[in-house]
Amino acid sequence: MAMNVIETQNLSKYFGRQAALQGVDLTVKQGEVFGFIGPNGAGKTTTIRILLGMLRKSGGEAKLLGGDPWQDAVALHRRLVYVPGDVNLWPTLTGGEVIDFLGRLHGKMNLARRKELLDRFQLDSKKKCRSYSKGNRQKVALVSAFVSDAELFILDEPTSGLDPLMEQVFQECIFELKKQGKTVFLSSHILAEVEALCDRVGIIRQGKIVESGTLEELRHLTRTTVTVELAQPADLKQLPGIYAITQKEGKWRFSVDVSAMDAVMKALAPMGIKSLTAEPPTLEELFIRHYGDKREGRELN
Repeated sequence: MAMNVIETQNLSKYFGRQAALQGVDLTVKQGEVFGFIGPNGAGKTTTIRILLGMLRKSGGEAKLLGGDPWQDAVALHRRLVYVPGDVNLWPTLTGGEVIDFLGRLHGKMNLARRKELLDRFQLDSKKKCRSYSKGNRQKVALVSAFVSDAELFILDEPTSGLDPLMEQVFQECIFELKKQGKTVFLSSHILAEVEALCDRVGIIRQGKIVESGTLEELRHLTRTTVTVELAQPADLKQLPGIYAITQKEGKWRFSVDVSAMDAVMKALAPMGIKSLTAEPPTLEELFIRHYGDKREGRELN
């Protein structure tokens, strides 16, 4: 049975009277890619900083790789890597020097792997860091992370500043880590990225976990979109459990509650279904369902 690499119970953090985290429960198992999503100010970065031992919790429990992030930070950091969303590098060092320095801090470095990653991320490692764009600074951090032999990868908005091609390279690297049995904790606002990579997802809002589970388990929270072409004229507005009905070029399009899907399909069948497509809800729809247009507070650090 896979061990829990990250585990929090009733985790809380207050900055004065302001609650940044209010009873956060998280479990991340060994070998899985866990997506941690929520808007700015929801508590993602605060949670990560507690897990890294950079912030002291106000209450509850937090365990990382079986240890206490605050008490055992030095020992735990030998077993993990962390990539923030906004990387600051030493301006007078080259990208290659930074990668080598971080590699020596962490332990042995595979030079062949280093060269491979530089090629894949198309990073000129001989340039000084002060000349790098945000995307290239991010590449330095990602190469430094992926060249290591860490057990746990904590990534906080890691593809910030990367172009779509480099985002694809990043995703390939995550799949490789998963094949090696590594654990990835990925905080991201790029919902397609989370959807493509993650085994399970935790959605945080205003310092609380509002939903967690596999994508399939979370899909029940929203509706499936159906596009159907019927052989006979019909008035679908009479069907229960369907919403946002439109008709264009002979095709009906609507959303349907999961609980009503069976009844809707049975009602459509006698009308002569010529074509039908059903699109499962995306993570973005789940996200909007929880947050809507409500604005969150500022990210608390």
